[in-house]
Amino acid sequence: MHVKYLIIGAGPTGLGAGHRLRELGETSILLLERNAYTGGLATSFKDSAGFTWDLGGHVVFSHYGYFDRLIEDLLGDQYLEHQRIAAVRMFERWVPYPFQNNLRYLPKEVQWEIVEAMLPGRRPEAHPTNFREWIEVVFGAGIAKYFMVPYNFKVWATPAEKMAYNWIGERVSVVDLEMVLKNLVLELDNKSWGPNNVFRFPLFGGTGDIFNRMGDRLNDFVRRNTDVVAVDPVAKSVRTADGETITYDNLLNTGPLDLFVLNSINTSNETLRAAAANLTHNSVYVAGVGVDGMRDDPTCWMYFPENNSPFYRVTNFHNYSPNNAGKPGASRALMCEVSYSEHKHEDLSTLMETTVQGLVNTALMDENDRRNILSTWSYPLDYGYPVPTLERDPALRVLQPWLESCQIYSRGRFGGWQYEAANMDHSVMQGVEWAERMVQGKAETTYVVK
Repeated sequence: MHVKYLIIGAGPTGLGAGHRLRELGETSILLLERNAYTGGLATSFKDSAGFTWDLGGHVVFSHYGYFDRLIEDLLGDQYLEHQRIAAVRMFERWVPYPFQNNLRYLPKEVQWEIVEAMLPGRRPEAHPTNFREWIEVVFGAGIAKYFMVPYNFKVWATPAEKMAYNWIGERVSVVDLEMVLKNLVLELDNKSWGPNNVFRFPLFGGTGDIFNRMGDRLNDFVRRNTDVVAVDPVAKSVRTADGETITYDNLLNTGPLDLFVLNSINTSNETLRAAAANLTHNSVYVAGVGVDGMRDDPTCWMYFPENNSPFYRVTNFHNYSPNNAGKPGASRALMCEVSYSEHKHEDLSTLMETTVQGLVNTALMDENDRRNILSTWSYPLDYGYPVPTLERDPALRVLQPWLESCQIYSRGRFGGWQYEAANMDHSVMQGVEWAERMVQGKAETTYVVK
């Protein structure tokens, strides 16, 4: 079999590419998906108690008109819109997010420790060489101590000194000393920072509903339960697990770039293989806890830098849509995320138990709630986040040009390995822009090798 455009993976990037190719009139397209479903990391699952769970805290917000129109076309009126309410759990209290803009909620002595460390001459002035140093330069030792360093280790499962900082952009709210002091003295809140201040969410089926609908539209071009085991860049062919060979003109990979190079591509290029081996990821254990009964809590999600819980984030998933809960309007869906890696070990066999205890420790549950648990559900993601380590950009500068010289392109959260361009809208648009580049010769703007 031969196709003009062969796409590995039917997650957001692969589906975005396939959808745009069809809009541009292309018909020689094939998407190969190893799972029985489409959606990739944006898939949703329903457990035996009727709770719907995402693979992490996904929300729909956008930087792109095309993506907005696509979501509206896919969902129609089957979505809810929310004003983000987020908080940080510290010192047995809730601090509105962003933490650094709402220090007045902290104990007075901690407020002063943080502000004192931010004063002129107190922060390091040398140019930072890694994420840990950047935190000290931008936020000072106080915010570094109480929030940025412990929280980021819980998220990335990677020491901050092993990470770069050029990925930050709009991902992290930086500090404004004048605003911090004004908010403290006048007791003001500042809760609206960030691109996801307003977001949408499907009424039914979780985030996966979006990509189920996209997959259904491309159904004739998607082959599920098909794993690619080998790629020959010279012959421009792939071999599937069932032994079929498919040739192509252009290949888009949306799976993990390191595995693609190390395990799938037929090459003995040691420079290429060494670069792929330098790409680092964490793993994430997603734990869903369904609890009978409601609380008056409009919070969307919460962050946890302290060590009294294993998770770095919990989502009130029932607030995204009541239909995410097993008993809509009468039960809560608490979706927790725990990272792990060689730098941060977790015992998966007991992690649900420690997650529930963490929910009690952080006041999201009490002992009565423990007796009223309706469901526990978990999903360990081997590939959770692509970590922006110091070695990442040099590795991508080796890998991507070589692949493109073979008419192979790698995009998406793990295909492109750029966390800063891996939101849901980014991921879809990486596929859309690749399709436009192939057909129309347009330059890609979302994914750019640095």
